[in-house]
Amino acid sequence: MFKLNTKLIVSASVATVAALFTAGCMEGATPASTSKASNADIAGGVIYPIENGKTGPYYVDMQSHGMKLNHGRTPTANELKAWDKDVMPDGTGLPEGSGSVEEGEALYEAKCVSCHGDFGSGGGGYPALSKGNGYELQKTLKNNRWRDPQAEGPTRVFGSYWPKVSTMWWYIKDGMPHPKSKVLSDDEVYALTAYMLNINEIEIDGEEVDEEYVLDREKMLKVVMPNVDGFVPNIDGPNALNDVRAYYANPTNFGAIKVKPEERCMKDCQEPTVVVTRIENGGISEFNPPMSVVRDLPEAKKEALDVKSAYANNCAMCHDTGVAPAPGDKDGWASYLAKGMDAVYKNAINGIDAVMPPKGGSTLSDTDFKTVVDYLISGK
Repeated sequence: MFKLNTKLIVSASVATVAALFTAGCMEGATPASTSKASNADIAGGVIYPIENGKTGPYYVDMQSHGMKLNHGRTPTANELKAWDKDVMPDGTGLPEGSGSVEEGEALYEAKCVSCHGDFGSGGGGYPALSKGNGYELQKTLKNNRWRDPQAEGPTRVFGSYWPKVSTMWWYIKDGMPHPKSKVLSDDEVYALTAYMLNINEIEIDGEEVDEEYVLDREKMLKVVMPNVDGFVPNIDGPNALNDVRAYYANPTNFGAIKVKPEERCMKDCQEPTVVVTRIENGGISEFNPPMSVVRDLPEAKKEALDVKSAYANNCAMCHDTGVAPAPGDKDGWASYLAKGMDAVYKNAINGIDAVMPPKGGSTLSDTDFKTVVDYLISGK
């Protein structure tokens, strides 16, 4: 959940939905049975233990509830250690290592630029990683198009939006480069993270992360991102769970309205606020011209693929500049065609690591992109 200011909250979390229910229906409620409610759950709801076949006022299917399930086994300590690869803001899970901005830029050009664009500018359906100075762009997060549709909206990139640099390190290590993840060394991840900080003009302990900067574990733990306090509720530290409970226990934090707090309420809780006017005698029935009752929709027409336009938008950047074979270049395509057209189509659709993103970053269907591939090979 991102905090615009102390009053305006933007959220689509399940926890908020649960909290809205809690605020409207359970605030001030007392159990209908002898069960005693326990502490609120993570979203602020009330938890009732099962007593005498009931949880709160509701009966429980005790036969189903008492079933013993056997779906697997308890993982061993070594299995848990292998799976537990979290990298947390306090340094938990973050290994020793180092990498320079210069090394990170070289890695970015080799493994990342085909999807994320020059200097993290984005492109081809993949997200931008930088749009300039993160400190200045963080201020745009309070921009609101609701009042002025023509106004500049928020700029959400790594430098302006992400609250913790550890998330970037972890994401690169665990998921990049697409579609061949988990191949980078720790030092390479430090180098790429340093480059991310550099292109977002982030400072560490008052020092600018310039092209000469070398990032290591100790320095990374000193990074304070511009939007470090931009999210609520707090989910860091030993008191995080209680902080979240306390946040959702107060409905004014997320725009909910407390209704009838003095009595239990499960329906018709909100006092009427809308005046409804109904047309008497069944309403209007005679229309001139008569109202259509046809419910079918016109047949959707698919626009014909403009192959040359699709090529120009998604492929020309590499295939017109000598990075990859140009359309109709028989010699250039010979080595690819030797593997067969099925292999050519597969590489084009699925992408090639550090060379080409899937479908060139386009949103074309597999069939349409095969047509673009045919154009690339034949030149017509």
